[in-house]
Amino acid sequence: MSITAAAIQFTVKQGDVDANLAFVRAALARAAAQGATLAVLPEMWSSGFAYKNLNELALRTEGIVAELLELSAQHKLVIVGSMPEPNGDKVFNTVHVIDNGALAGVYRKIHLFSLLGEDRAFSGGDSWLLTDTSIGKIGVIICYDLRFPELSRRLAVEGAEVICVPAQWPKPRQEHWRALLRARAIENQLFVVACNACGMIGKLDFFGMSMIIDPKGELLAEGGEIEGEIIAPLDMQAMNDWRAQIPCFNDRKPELY
Repeated sequence: MSITAAAIQFTVKQGDVDANLAFVRAALARAAAQGATLAVLPEMWSSGFAYKNLNELALRTEGIVAELLELSAQHKLVIVGSMPEPNGDKVFNTVHVIDNGALAGVYRKIHLFSLLGEDRAFSGGDSWLLTDTSIGKIGVIICYDLRFPELSRRLAVEGAEVICVPAQWPKPRQEHWRALLRARAIENQLFVVACNACGMIGKLDFFGMSMIIDPKGELLAEGGEIEGEIIAPLDMQAMNDWRAQIPCFNDRKPELY
């Protein structure tokens, strides 16, 4: 199976759904033209963390999902990226995994970043997601979830081949971002496709550095600090060969820890 992954990083315009959607439309077309079959977008890419009117902005998400279904069918893409989803007086930070015109799964961010008040505006998800898609088994984590290795390990144990990571991970913690992403790839012997926002969003400065990482922890592609797409092929046979060479999962002793 041939998979080409793209991470589409950009400066999310806080509260401006139409501008963000216009950027994504064009970027998905560019990525597909370069052969991408998987496209990962940043966390909360449609609206940003516009807390003052987040509930109102969340009402746009259903219509955006409908358009993404059409775009994914048109471009033959699996699309992953999080948006606000209505939930009473709060919202979920939700990824819709969209596969060639069909909804393949929904993941709601489990770990909310209390340092920036996410727990006051968002409801936390209560289940992980591993979904079969046309390009293989995809697991999803969102931004702060990256700091909790148990979640990625659960996805790997259940059979994940690729973990997608939409994020808005700000400066100055870029070295944590790089180290944790590589660790998740290495320890779970799978591909990681991580897409971070870039530029100033509200009062926070985002560094981009979206990454596509192979099961050995080697960088297949990395973005800088400006808007743009990074693209790389994912060699599934090489992943299987590496897992056979160093059979970490066969050697686990979960009953002891």
